[in-house]
Amino acid sequence: MAVIDELKFSGYFLITWDIVQYSNKMGFMHVGRGSGANSIVSYCLGITDICPLELDLYFERFLNLNRKPPPDFDIDWSWQTRDTILQYIFQKYGKDHVAFCGTNVEFKYRSIFREVGKAFGLPKEELDSLATKPISEHDNNSVFRLVHKYGKLLEKFPNQRSMHSCGILISEEPITNFTALEMPPKGFPIVQFDMHVAENIGFEKFDILSQRGLGTIKDTVDLIKEKRGITVDIKDTTISKNEAKCNEFLSIGKTIGCFYIESPAMRGLLRRLKCENYKVLVAASSIIRPGVAQSGMMKEYIFRHNNPTKFEYFHDVFKDELGETYGIMVYQEDVIKIALHFGGLSAPDGDVLRRAMSRKGRSLTALQKVKNHFFESCKQLGHPEQLSKEVYRQIESFAGYSFCKAHSASYAVESYQSLYLKVYYPIEFMVSAINNGGGFYRTEVYVHEAKMSGANINNPCVNLSEYQTTVYDKDVYLGLIHIESLESRLAEMIPAERRKNGEYTSLENLIKRIPIGIETIQPLIFIGAFRFTGKQKHELLIQARFLLTNSKPEYRHLTLLEEPQREYELPEIKRHPFEDDFDEIEIIGFPVSHSPFELLQTKYRGSVMAKDLVKNHKRQVKMLAYLISRKHVPTKRGTMFFGTWIDAEGEYFDTAHFPNCLEQYPFQDGGCYLLLGTVEVDFHFPTITIHKMAKMPFIPDPRYSMDKNKSGEATRNLKEDVSMTFRKPYPQEHEIGLPRQKMNNC
Repeated sequence: MAVIDELKFSGYFLITWDIVQYSNKMGFMHVGRGSGANSIVSYCLGITDICPLELDLYFERFLNLNRKPPPDFDIDWSWQTRDTILQYIFQKYGKDHVAFCGTNVEFKYRSIFREVGKAFGLPKEELDSLATKPISEHDNNSVFRLVHKYGKLLEKFPNQRSMHSCGILISEEPITNFTALEMPPKGFPIVQFDMHVAENIGFEKFDILSQRGLGTIKDTVDLIKEKRGITVDIKDTTISKNEAKCNEFLSIGKTIGCFYIESPAMRGLLRRLKCENYKVLVAASSIIRPGVAQSGMMKEYIFRHNNPTKFEYFHDVFKDELGETYGIMVYQEDVIKIALHFGGLSAPDGDVLRRAMSRKGRSLTALQKVKNHFFESCKQLGHPEQLSKEVYRQIESFAGYSFCKAHSASYAVESYQSLYLKVYYPIEFMVSAINNGGGFYRTEVYVHEAKMSGANINNPCVNLSEYQTTVYDKDVYLGLIHIESLESRLAEMIPAERRKNGEYTSLENLIKRIPIGIETIQPLIFIGAFRFTGKQKHELLIQARFLLTNSKPEYRHLTLLEEPQREYELPEIKRHPFEDDFDEIEIIGFPVSHSPFELLQTKYRGSVMAKDLVKNHKRQVKMLAYLISRKHVPTKRGTMFFGTWIDAEGEYFDTAHFPNCLEQYPFQDGGCYLLLGTVEVDFHFPTITIHKMAKMPFIPDPRYSMDKNKSGEATRNLKEDVSMTFRKPYPQEHEIGLPRQKMNNC
């Protein structure tokens, strides 16, 4: 309290508290994270939910008398409620006193060549070539040489002013006393300087952020209340910190859909650690960061966690102060701890050391001064020079990249809250994840996860679907929003009209109640939104043609006396069992009625399944799998990829693709692939190093194919011989997902 008062930051705390109080009054969820969670004052005010005493957090990481810049609170709200919070701030503190912080966008590689190229009058094709190709591949002509010459002079120069994504300034005096304001299309004023200038003037920045994870949690809790009548107090720490079944899911990386812990890299880390409690989850949230990983500390942490008796501590200080993380610096607070207890510096000086090394405002002069002080103090304490250098190297390697522990702890709480909902209410949770735009993966993966959790997935229906995806017991109905060619206005109008005037009794009934045209009614028919009528799709299409010919949608309305539509007797058409799947791929992007594996020409499903990979260490395996994500990583030898797949049983596994393999066997679009590789098990987590892979073809589209197999079996079976499958490499593609077919409206 004394430090806060002396530095005159009481107003900053109280304004933040006021915003949080309003949020609580409105029933919104928020997460206070960042270094602000190191303060027990912010914990007592309810700004953060992390108790610094419980986690041994240092206040000096947040604020100290040697720190000149203002403190930092990062507060997250759901993406659905952030604008309400912003409106409150502008109304409460006055539009004359509040504005968004500005940013300066610098000239970078592409923008430099485009802007300079325009000045020389180059056509669009040549501008594209300059911006997309490496300099070594540019033509060596006089104009391009001039573009390069002047482009180098522009590098890192300001290009244009923009808006800080979340930083808000609140001024005691009218803010126009300090700057002119700009008004972007978003409608919130922006100052004409960036956060660094704001700090120099003395403005504290309020970071008002949004994320989809909180929206998923809030919507799940509301959905459980609506559908099951159960009230879940998600802030109850007995269920959001350490819960037996949740810990079991953590240890096997079963976290798809959960905030921050669903990516392939994070799930792999959780499995390597056999993460079984909240505190290990907090550590995992930090060691996944680039600084810890690149310094080799992540690998060392995994080893020590799995072998707690097979290593020695650098020094007793590391055992006493960093015993929780096996003597490894994992958090930014650890820099302060080691500077304080190993180097003999004060805690504020330890934070100066951390900030001097950080990427933000790095000062070589300040860094050298603190470095000299550190080594002098270590020498006075009698530490060997080589040990002091190694300790300093570890500090230097990650100080500017890792999370502060409070930040990791805040993320871990939210991760655990979403995990609890996934474990005990999996269907409602996955529905909410879909409705909040998912997370790391595309919608198809969350639909698959709902199916693996026991849900029955149904295509959109005009009588049962809402604008967004909804659930009735175990029946999940995809929302009308997922029909890509359906206007949002109509997707919202169809369920709204149904709630107001009752269910639709027929196709004709919907057409008379909704202003819809033939181009819009067709995808509804193809996706099966009128299956409650019992009529085949071709019957409904013909009926729609009769009803909508020469009819303007906006003039249609229900009348007192309706002339019945003339009924026509149409022949029954035998449909191929997989026709609906190809309609689904075309209209919503992925098959719902069947698994992608059932659409393949081959019945082969691989020599091993994902669940058995751990038992096949160092063995070569052949697997058939469906690609759900991939990540490229630049290396000295070229670009390598990490892939994540689903096997025929619906389980996930991961692969590594090295540059030499990708040259011969690159990714070709999304879909199913036959994979040949060697299993490598690293601390309980299997990865397949791929040697060969080839994309497997689907059956010919039965909607257009003359050779329809009525039984739904494959028209031909591919040989299971690897030499036949891997005979030809494919061109590189970038899209993930199933191939689209052209829509036939005839």
